[in-house]
Amino acid sequence: MSAVQSLIATHRRGENVGLYSVCSSNEQVLLAAMQVAREYGTDLLIEATSNQVDQFGGYTGMNPVQFRAYVEALADAQGFPADRLILGGDHLGPNAWQSLPADEAMAHARDLIAAYVAAGFHKIHLDCSMSCAGDPHPLPDETVAARSADLARIAERTARDAGLPPPVYVIGTEVPVPGGEASLDDGLAVTTPDAAARTLEIHRQAFAAPDLAAAWERVIALVVQPGVDFDHTSVHAYAPDAAAALSDFVATQPRIVFEAHSTDYQTEDALHALVRDHFAILKVGPAATFAFREALFALAAIEDELLPADERSRLPEVLDRCMVADPRHWQRHYRGDAHALRLLRRYALSDRCRYYWGEPEVKAAVDRLVDNLRRHAPPMILLSQFMPEQQREVEAGRLDADPLALVRHRIALRLAEYARACARNRAGGCKQNATSSPSVLSQR
Repeated sequence: MSAVQSLIATHRRGENVGLYSVCSSNEQVLLAAMQVAREYGTDLLIEATSNQVDQFGGYTGMNPVQFRAYVEALADAQGFPADRLILGGDHLGPNAWQSLPADEAMAHARDLIAAYVAAGFHKIHLDCSMSCAGDPHPLPDETVAARSADLARIAERTARDAGLPPPVYVIGTEVPVPGGEASLDDGLAVTTPDAAARTLEIHRQAFAAPDLAAAWERVIALVVQPGVDFDHTSVHAYAPDAAAALSDFVATQPRIVFEAHSTDYQTEDALHALVRDHFAILKVGPAATFAFREALFALAAIEDELLPADERSRLPEVLDRCMVADPRHWQRHYRGDAHALRLLRRYALSDRCRYYWGEPEVKAAVDRLVDNLRRHAPPMILLSQFMPEQQREVEAGRLDADPLALVRHRIALRLAEYARACARNRAGGCKQNATSSPSVLSQR
């Protein structure tokens, strides 16, 4: 039994524990996640999404083998224990190839699954919920399940041939849009118990072939909509009463829990409630890179106060200029006049600017910002103005004032909420102040 299966089994025995999944390739986010996991004694599940990392490189330029090496190098540099690091693949299926006919898209998806599993990714989210060219809209559950079983068969064979432990699987048909909704104006419907039961049964039938019987026993979670999501400017908060029937349903099912996507920006109380209600796998991504962007913009504001104009990085302006010059990552998502688009590019909760941090001009601006503030240490009065939570930790001697340490602290404040919601041995499941455990947030 793998660490993931063991944790899920512990939850199913009645312990109020969960697993949080950090869906990001951002270096500072991953380093902050390692700090948090070390402090709270949790395993660290890092998931690459199918658009970030694929057999062709994805938008990060990394294939699964390269992504694994990248994460392991960060962990080694941090001294993070390798046996507490779990890699997962999110939304693995034909997502990136929806414009192609289903046969072609699924051929790419098979190669994608094989590449992830061969690289040692253990938690595999089989997501065939999207329609390809020529498919009906929406795709029937039977088709989703059949395609998922097809990919599971590839995963099983790949792991066996590579001599690797067999993967664990997440399935589902009511999969929230990756990265948040375009708008929550029409409300949000919680998955019904009947729909969840139908999904499970159809997938059970699809996995009924003898060569998939063992794989079915390693299906650990079902993706449903518990009533949490976000769009560009608002968050749909978790309402336990609305999800009570769904929670009661999964409690009657053997072995599995629910996986909750798009939990970004939920309150810590809501995260605790989700885990309690058997949404025991919590996914977070944009909220972490949103905190990264907030921290860098705060540092840029400090830089503006300290340095003459010709020496500044002008990071916010550089980032926006790159986004305008190459609008492919946000153009289909944001709507409004020029002023509204500028605000969304910079500050939207969907955080489409996360796709641009690797651009050479943006990276150079970040490097210049960090170098400037290493040469001109921010005084406490400016830290207090723009980064008050970090200023208190610096003043107490628990946090280094290095710019990147400040950035990681900002990210860790958000991720620590997930760790506290999921960790074993937390006091009564009650939340604590994030600064009450300062060692996780320090970089001394």
